[in-house]
Amino acid sequence: MVQQIDARAHTAASPAAVHALLRDGATWPEWGTVETFALEREGPDGGESVGAIRNFRTGRYLMREKIVEIVPDRRFSYALLSGLALRDYRADVDLTPSDGGTDIHWHTTFRAKVPGMGWLYRRALQRITEGFVQGLAERATKESTVR
Repeated sequence: MVQQIDARAHTAASPAAVHALLRDGATWPEWGTVETFALEREGPDGGESVGAIRNFRTGRYLMREKIVEIVPDRRFSYALLSGLALRDYRADVDLTPSDGGTDIHWHTTFRAKVPGMGWLYRRALQRITEGFVQGLAERATKESTVR
């Protein structure tokens, strides 16, 4: 059964500023719920482009993610390659200009590898995703007011 996660926030920052934070994995430990970041493999276009593989560690969990779609200043998408007992995991972060800033919509779909466990992952990942969205919005707002 496909599980879905949906989290939203608003920031005073521009879509370009928010997108820049999403594309720079080194900033994620500063505003997200991960502890460390490492770029395992650059994308064909260099750096953190489509096809790049990024590693994020939290405690004993190492999540390997592949960037699967980038629409400048509009969308950033990644797929989980390993790290959790999930399959078909894809997260899309859509950015929409709104009220002089940006609406952030982080939505994810996945299936649990172990039947009957999807609800448990969904509950935990909903909280984590909400933390990411709030942290991203706050960091982007802070950076936009500093400049």
